[in-house]
Amino acid sequence: MTHDSRPAWRSYLTHLECTACGLRHDADQLQTVCTACGKVLFARYDLNSVRQAVMPREFASRRWDMWRYWELLPVRDAANVISLGEGLTPLVRVRKEATRKLGFERGQLELKDEGLNPTASFKARGLSAAISRARELGARSIALPSAGNAGSAAAAYAAAGGLEAHLAMPRDVPELNRVEAEVYAADVTLVDGLISDAGRLIREQAPRNGWFDVSTLREPYRQEGKKTMGIELAEQGGWGEACLPDIIVYPTGGGTGIVGMRKAFDELEALTWIGRARPKMIVVQAEGCAPIVRAFQQGARMAEPWQNAQTIAAGLRVPAAIGDYLILDAVRATGGTAVAVSDEAIREAQLEMGRLAGVYAAPEAAASWAAVGALRRSGFLDGDERVVLFCTGMGLKYPPPIP
Repeated sequence: MTHDSRPAWRSYLTHLECTACGLRHDADQLQTVCTACGKVLFARYDLNSVRQAVMPREFASRRWDMWRYWELLPVRDAANVISLGEGLTPLVRVRKEATRKLGFERGQLELKDEGLNPTASFKARGLSAAISRARELGARSIALPSAGNAGSAAAAYAAAGGLEAHLAMPRDVPELNRVEAEVYAADVTLVDGLISDAGRLIREQAPRNGWFDVSTLREPYRQEGKKTMGIELAEQGGWGEACLPDIIVYPTGGGTGIVGMRKAFDELEALTWIGRARPKMIVVQAEGCAPIVRAFQQGARMAEPWQNAQTIAAGLRVPAAIGDYLILDAVRATGGTAVAVSDEAIREAQLEMGRLAGVYAAPEAAASWAAVGALRRSGFLDGDERVVLFCTGMGLKYPPPIP
């Protein structure tokens, strides 16, 4: 690597690997799921070469977005990156008086505020990576189903990169998400039903129309963007043995963030940039749609689809996740847990977060705040841990919590 003020861009991506059967795939072909078993593909990197090429302290002098970690991201040519300034979101420390109300007398609660991303949600990370790589490999139009934020993010990055975007959304999606996607000139189809129904429509139409499907975990690069949340936690913690929090609390629909962060931690340990200790990963879902929670409680490796899913948290109304086994593996491997909260608790948590932390959180993030209190009362959390709660989106894009 050159050690001048402008280091040379290089991705150390080598191949794609199926997370279920291990089959190797060519990383330089447009690819969705495994051709043998239909499961999730992971991007793999030459980590030995990464270790020789860069030291973690060097990232601090690079560009101020998630693409500063380019060695561990899949885009080979910097000219193909479609960026709106995503990533490097702050860790907002919640004041002691507020954490005590949640039962943390000695602990520390921080909010990773992903609402400060472009299009006001964490979805910007994954769609920046997926659409950048899709364009690099020749795609000219993308498609996906969305419960809201993913669709508006995909539309924004497609517009910024000169691609067409085709979205299928439930008819009752938060209105601002639909309006936002249409402002970015996306083709939006409203579907009677849930995101699973929207997904079926996309899987039918995408091959017929030549659209590249960037649905959650149905292509290999959205999780690469999401994994930068984990890399950032390590950098914000100063790298090394004790840089990561004790607990990560994460609202989970499709689960790409959980999957991506676990992948990031595994890669960082292989690079010797962090130690072996892992945060306990806590999945949060809504009581009206909790397939991962139910599977966790039953000891299952896969999650059965949830029937009649209903919740005010649109991003949590995901009745089935293709990466269910990866989410559950991450929770169990880290000694974490999965918990469901009511819509009433979500509304109360939105107001409490605003009053105590000064953050107007989306309902999904508020679900995580509610879960922290519940887990402290149950004794799963001791009250002396360092907890990072992912605030995955801004509440201003949703109907207000106060009637």
